[in-house]
Amino acid sequence: NEDKFIGRGISYCATCDGALYKGKTVAVVGGGSGALYEAEYLADVVEKVYRIHRRSEFRGEEKLVEELKKKGNVEFILDSNVTKLNGEEKLESIEINHEKTLAVDCLFVAIGRVPSNIEFKNLINLDEKGYIEASEDCKTNVEGIFVAGDNRTKQTRQIVTATADGAV
Repeated sequence: NEDKFIGRGISYCATCDGALYKGKTVAVVGGGSGALYEAEYLADVVEKVYRIHRRSEFRGEEKLVEELKKKGNVEFILDSNVTKLNGEEKLESIEINHEKTLAVDCLFVAIGRVPSNIEFKNLINLDEKGYIEASEDCKTNVEGIFVAGDNRTKQTRQIVTATADGAV
């Protein structure tokens, strides 16, 4: 049901959508630093954050884990996977390992990004993660070819930075 709930309880950006869930209950799934930052941001906005990770330890920065543990509204659910999304018109709950159901207003998915750039690998340079290598002027290694948006190497991937690339 992921496609059904995108924009109706499934989000991929806490800084973009977190304020929509002020005072509500959310979950963040993922184990890297990005997922930890998402949960840290949300903990200051929402009533409760479930931190779900498929392993017993996070790949992300230990300092971030320790900061989250200090927050009174973050509950860690480790060695677990989201196995089902429930709801009618919007997300209402998620199931963990087909055993436990959590009532949530939103699930923030932060399990990594995979750019869709493979078709360009023989034309322009891609970095080790598959992003098109380009500087802030959006120039690639090939004269006359520019790249804009989240598919290029950059620090922040949000609509505002993609729009700024377009302006450049």
